[in-house]
Amino acid sequence: MPNFRGIVPPVITPMHTDGSVDFESLDRLVDHLIDGGMHGLFILGSSGQVAYLTDSERDEVTARCVKRAAGRVPVLVGTPDFTARRIAETAKRAEDLGADAVVVTAPLYALNDVAEIERHFRIIAEAVSVPVFAYNVPVRVHSYLGLATLMNLAKDGVIAGVKDSSGDDVGFRRLVAANRAAGHPLELLTGHEVMCDGMFLLGADGAVPGLGNVDPAGYARMWDAAQAGDWVAVRDEQDRIARLFEIAFVPQGRSGDAGGIGAFKQALASLGIIASGAMPAPMEPLTSDDVAGIETILREVGLLA
Repeated sequence: MPNFRGIVPPVITPMHTDGSVDFESLDRLVDHLIDGGMHGLFILGSSGQVAYLTDSERDEVTARCVKRAAGRVPVLVGTPDFTARRIAETAKRAEDLGADAVVVTAPLYALNDVAEIERHFRIIAEAVSVPVFAYNVPVRVHSYLGLATLMNLAKDGVIAGVKDSSGDDVGFRRLVAANRAAGHPLELLTGHEVMCDGMFLLGADGAVPGLGNVDPAGYARMWDAAQAGDWVAVRDEQDRIARLFEIAFVPQGRSGDAGGIGAFKQALASLGIIASGAMPAPMEPLTSDDVAGIETILREVGLLA
């Protein structure tokens, strides 16, 4: 199995102003992330605005990223959908297109209980031969993946890891402890952007920060310092990254998909990595004042001359 430890950013999906995928910008972004020291790529997640892409666009993004990564780092592919059979089909297509792992949420829309959600993961894992990561993101799917469920799935080899965006830091710490006691069957990746220092200290195996699209080198430095046990350097880098994260708060009165992700896209556009900060309909582009505010912060942290 590939090594999924380290920084694995959730890759944004660059778009043209008409909402179509900008594949040339996607190529540049993949190179930017790998050259910046990222240890893997997680495509078609929340930051990738997967909910706004058609099935054919998802497949095209998967194929393009796998081709551009060219084995330099593993590619994990998000597969959100309504129920297990639909996700299993999506996951199998991703595997056929070269995914090194698939990332699976609890069911969407369907009203399943805990036992049914556990069977949901087992059905999907049986459909593919690549590792399955559980994506704990209750803010989007309205189901929380509890400690017992995750460790049951780990014990039976159903899942290889967890991408934790639950916001439950106590729960994550308990999961780290249970995973350690079980012999570390899971790779545990935090979805935090500005609490990575604390998560690394308590034993996270890596992070999946959306802000890593903008400053992969900063996150790579923080990870390297953590591996060396230089916690002062870890904290200092995290403090700088926390200042950079203020770009997410520049757009005001916007939806969660439009504000934070829009800020990440605009930052990448301002840095010349992607052609524009365009977002899919029905979201509107950021304002000129938003762009100016984002670029001010980019200058403050040394990313924009």
